[in-house]
Parts: sequence; C-alpha cells; structure tokens
Amino acid sequence: MAHTHVLAIVLAGGEGKRLMPLTADRAKPAVPFGGHYRLIDFALSNIVNSGYMRVVVLTQYKSHSLDRHVTRTWYMSPLTGNFVAPMPAQQRRGPHWYLGSADAIYQSLNIVDDERPDYILIVGADNIYRMDFSQMVDHHIASGLPATVAGIRQPVELAPALGVIDARDGVIRDFLEKPTDVEPLPDDPSKVLASMGNYVFTTTDLVAALRTDAADPASGHDMGGSIIPSFVARGECGVYDFQDNDVPGSTTRDRDYWRDVGTLDAYYEANMDLISVHPIFNLYNREWPTMTMIDGSLPPAKFVYGDEHSRMGHAVDSFVSPGTIISGGEVYHSIISPGVYVHSWAQVTDSVVMDGTRVGRHAIVSKAILDKNVRVEEGAVVGVDLDRDRERGFTVTDSGITVVPKGMVVTK
Repeated sequence: MAHTHVLAIVLAGGEGKRLMPLTADRAKPAVPFGGHYRLIDFALSNIVNSGYMRVVVLTQYKSHSLDRHVTRTWYMSPLTGNFVAPMPAQQRRGPHWYLGSADAIYQSLNIVDDERPDYILIVGADNIYRMDFSQMVDHHIASGLPATVAGIRQPVELAPALGVIDARDGVIRDFLEKPTDVEPLPDDPSKVLASMGNYVFTTTDLVAALRTDAADPASGHDMGGSIIPSFVARGECGVYDFQDNDVPGSTTRDRDYWRDVGTLDAYYEANMDLISVHPIFNLYNREWPTMTMIDGSLPPAKFVYGDEHSRMGHAVDSFVSPGTIISGGEVYHSIISPGVYVHSWAQVTDSVVMDGTRVGRHAIVSKAILDKNVRVEEGAVVGVDLDRDRERGFTVTDSGITVVPKGMVVTK
C-alpha cells in the first residue's frame, strides 16, 4: 500500500516506576539496553524498517535524555519531508499535562492536522521485539474496520496479568482486563491472545473517537482502557495476530519474540538472553537491523595484559562496546556499555554495566546492574553479599539482582 500516507506515533511518556532506580533520572524508553541501544531504538527501528518515515515521539516524564537521543540519533533530512520528531507535552488543550495515552494523542492532533495521514500507527516505546508494521497496516486496510489491535499469543496461565482479546473471525468481541476465567484460543488451547499495545486506525475514525473521549469527564483517557473498548463495543475493532508477521531475516525461533521489560528482573533477563550462544532475539539480523547512534569519537574496545599467570584482560560470552578497556580484568557473561573501564584483577560476571562505569582493581561485580558512571572502588564487592548491598541503599530484586544507581561510588 505504498500510496497510502501513514503517520506513526510512539507513546514514550512512560515513567517506568518498576524500573527504579534506572528511571530515577530518565524516562523508561530512554533506559539503555543491550550495551549501546536505548529501549526506544527497538520501536523506532521497527517503524523505519517498515518504511514509515514520518514519526512523532510523544514524551513527558523526565524527557531530556530521551528527547536528546531521538533528536541526535534519528535525524532525517528535511529535504525528503521525513522526520522522527520528539514532541513534549505542551498543554495545547488546557492547563494540564497528559491525562493518559489517549489524551496525549488528543493534545497532539495539531500534527495530524498538519500531516493529514490516511492511517495512524500507534506503538509503545519500551518493549523488545521485531515487527513489520506495514503488514499490520495492510491487514487493517483489507479488513475495512476503523481500528486494529495487534495481539500476541501468551500462555493461558498468564491471562490474569494481561489484557486478553476475545475475537472471532478477525473482529474483537470483548477486551478482558486481567481476567481470572478466560477461553483459550480455538486453535491452541494453551494460549490466549493478549494486546501488544500497538494499534492502527483510520485517521478520521480515531480523531472522532479522541474528541468524544476528551469530552467525557468519567473517562480514563487511555488508549487500551478507553478508546479501544469504544470501538469494540460497536463491533468496529479488528485484531492482527503477531504470529502472522513475517520479518525479513527472522527464524522460527525469533519470529514472534516479544518481551515486556517493565521490571528489573525482566530487564535483566532480556539483556542476558542477548549474549546466550543461540539467542532467541538475534541482534545480528542485518535484513532488519536494530539501529542506534554510537559516539563516533570512541575508539575500538581494547583488551590489555596477556599474562595468564598474573593478569589477563579478557571477556567471554559477552557484549563489549566501543571505548571499553579491559585492563587485566575478567568479564564473563556480561554486557559492557561504551566507555567502561575494568581494571586489573577485577571480575565482572553475569552483569549489565552501563556507560562510563569504572570497576577498580580486585573488585568483584556479580549478578548486578550498574547504571551510568558508577565507580566501584578497588577491592569493593557488588552482588555477592545481598544484605550488605541493601544496607548500602542499593536495590536488590526478588531474583537477587543488585542494582546500583547512576553515579554511585561503591566503597570497599
């Protein structure tokens, strides 16, 4: 459907409370992931790879680093009329900030008026997956319905934690929020269809729904809780099964991969999956690349000292980003972001280490997430004695992952 005009809107105002302290100083979509990416890079890469080059990113919560990242990384030449533009909350509809995801789009209808798109694609900014949205848009157009929701198959036992879609013949009959009793899919009794938070709308129908919702003082002004149910009630909402999405370069293992990294444990596990020998989500798919911007002034990663009897700088089963120096230290099964320095006789194991962090001599970091510019002093230990970590004010997750906030100095 190359002749159609699609405007993509990314909902990136999330606070991400469950990711604290990683979101203490940044919006959730700006949280680093996989070494040198940020969470929003996955949504934007999917949109651009799908062929949609006019994109608005709606931001609100502590958005400075997110706005800066989008502006610097996703710049497009104005000569083509294409853009990826952050749009902070502007109180265009009254003296209040966004009241919900639907209100965020309603307050930003000026960009819709300017662009005059035929269809609007709306996606979240903080999940890890690959998706060719053009296939979903084509499905939406062919259905003739004004709204389409992307659904992903999930184990039926997870239904009480999901927004479950009840659909027949491609039309959603009901949208069940965290149901305790639900019918499984007819073709797979072990699964239900859950909303991914990705939508396609015919523009005129969405605009009308947003204006009706804005005038309702009882509404929660949320896309999933308010707008979608209004279309479902009229029998005007279709469903697109993510299982049918065929991304170039994908395999049977990763074709329907989708991870919600909304908790620290989920975030950690998704990072660790990237560095497994055969990762389910493969960042090396060059037919559908995940894109970001890396500081061009950074030199390559360096590994120094090769005396196996004294000290040897090396990394195994790990990502090591540009600008990193492994100076006589050891890195195992970890993700090392740009500009990290691991000093002699230090050990980093099963950890996510973010930009600019320094790990001192003889220090031990195990099963930890170290935010940007952390200093682990010589001989200090993180992630080994969890009670001590709690006493020092670090967050320790239910699964035993220690999280050290940005800029913290870890003493011996």
